[in-house]
Amino acid sequence: MPGAEKLIRFTAQTDLLAALEDWRRWLITERRTSVHTVDGYCRDIAAFLVFLNDYRGETPNLAALGDLKPAEFRAWLAARLQDGLSRTSIARAMSALRNLFRFLDRTGRVHNQALAAVKVPKPPKSVPKPLNADDALALLRRAAEIATEPWVGARDVAILALLYGCGLRIDEALSLDQRDVPTGEVMTITGKGNKQRIVPVLAVVIDAIAVYRKACPFPLDADRPLFYGSRGARLNAGVVQRTMRHLRADLGLPDTATPHALRHSFATHLLAGGGDLRTIQELLGHVSLSTTQRYTDVDTRQLINVYDRAHPRAIVRD
Repeated sequence: MPGAEKLIRFTAQTDLLAALEDWRRWLITERRTSVHTVDGYCRDIAAFLVFLNDYRGETPNLAALGDLKPAEFRAWLAARLQDGLSRTSIARAMSALRNLFRFLDRTGRVHNQALAAVKVPKPPKSVPKPLNADDALALLRRAAEIATEPWVGARDVAILALLYGCGLRIDEALSLDQRDVPTGEVMTITGKGNKQRIVPVLAVVIDAIAVYRKACPFPLDADRPLFYGSRGARLNAGVVQRTMRHLRADLGLPDTATPHALRHSFATHLLAGGGDLRTIQELLGHVSLSTTQRYTDVDTRQLINVYDRAHPRAIVRD
């Protein structure tokens, strides 16, 4: 399990190691899970196996996983809480465990329902932190100005335009190939779980991509990446995140100004402009409407802030 071994060393018997590698490969190739999520899952499972080794005093194998009791899962949860993990991190670790055990069950390796009896503390409700429209547009303008090379600046503008103009996740934008370049009013995006959705494309987004492709020094063949890194390979999300850190420092924006914040801004600004939740759900590729409903909290806060600043009868709020 390479993603885990980078940070957490663990030991496991051969049958379990093989199963873990099959699970990791399944997540990437069949489930199309993002690299970030896979790495997080691998670290969580590695930490669980380290705990299991210490707790049982033996190197775990598949039979050991099949023999686990609810009390042992709860002991692991208690240990993670004692280590200072947040409820959000605990919830993700449990999600990784459940995902692994479902895979082992489906592939006939391990049948253990003990995990279903373990309840996890619910993570706190998170509210997206979007940028206002002026700041979002300032990011796009400044991206071209701070780049080390003109084509890099054009690339960064095109990526940020896709995130803000179409509501894409960063992994969705960076997985696009040259054949996926939008030419009309809509484009097809492959999102989480390999699910496809149709999103409208603004003319300014099409223009930004066209400017970048004209300046791009690398091949534009249909099967090549749309967004290149400086060495000609597919651009890494870490590069975009680093660019955003430079931009927000340059513009004096808060730490919440991340690439994903542009996706939040897309949804929040649509909602503020009269968009309905069902449509925004489709555009974002959310499976559950409850996920999209988080944006109503953001919009309500903005309305209250405007009211407090502008209405003559507004009261001071703590």
